Amino acid sequence: MFSRKNKLLLLKLLSLFSVVRGYNILMIVLAQYLAAIYILAHHLPLRKVIFDLNLFIIVVASALVIASGYIINNFYDAEKDLINKPRKSMLDRLVSQRFKLTTYFILNFLAVFAASYVSFRAVLFFSAYIFGIWFYSHKLKRIPFVGNFVSSTLSIAPFFAVFVYYKNFEHVIFVHAIFLFLLILMREMIKDLENIAGDLAQNYKTVPIIYGHRFSKYCISFLVALTIIPALLLIKYFDVGYMYIYFLGCVALLVLFLIMLWKAHTKLHYVGLHNILKLIIIIGVFSILLIDVEMILNRFEQWNII
Repeated sequence: MFSRKNKLLLLKLLSLFSVVRGYNILMIVLAQYLAAIYILAHHLPLRKVIFDLNLFIIVVASALVIASGYIINNFYDAEKDLINKPRKSMLDRLVSQRFKLTTYFILNFLAVFAASYVSFRAVLFFSAYIFGIWFYSHKLKRIPFVGNFVSSTLSIAPFFAVFVYYKNFEHVIFVHAIFLFLLILMREMIKDLENIAGDLAQNYKTVPIIYGHRFSKYCISFLVALTIIPALLLIKYFDVGYMYIYFLGCVALLVLFLIMLWKAHTKLHYVGLHNILKLIIIIGVFSILLIDVEMILNRFEQWNII
């Protein structure tokens, strides 16, 4: 049996994991590696990509900055989250604000220090990334449209770091990036509808608060139409292997999402819509494996799995 002190320590660790959203970070790390192997550096041998120390450091630095970003965002949104996410907020409050800030600075220092091993340009990139997250959390997130756009841009920055490292400028990469960016931008706008109670209480100037629910739904519908375009381009004009099945599924889900959007009018409805977009993004990470199924089968044969 755990003692009371050990239980409290375990709860604090769970609280910190909740604050930094460890599950999201693990997913981003996996996505960075899969994107490197199958999209950005597909021309290189698998072993050379997996055991590339510079790539590992870039991924670690990205994870550290993202974790610190969640901490500073949680710090500024503490009061708002009490309204929008009361259960999660109570768990997050087991860790003091002072400890969160200390952890924030330590994580950022470690990220920049790690990046210094790769190059000075990596140091500049991650320093700018850290500043961008802080400035967004402190100022920009309260500005309609700008906050949504900047948040979505910051979300794909870890993939941009890997993209710059490999210097692969194939058109298919940009189409993939646009597709992901639009999905994340949609999710950010759905979150504004989902969290409108807390945003109103804290005087946030989000799109649904300033322009109304209906206008916000028109904007999201426009983004759905835009997102379907790169999905269809990837199916028709680019070699994405069996990943075309994923993009076909995305088109179908986005049509369903659009129908549900115009019927939605409660927080529970918007949470459901948010989860659909999250599901599309998560499945998309694992669907990268479908780009080169032959490579996977060959590896299984080498490891005597099949």
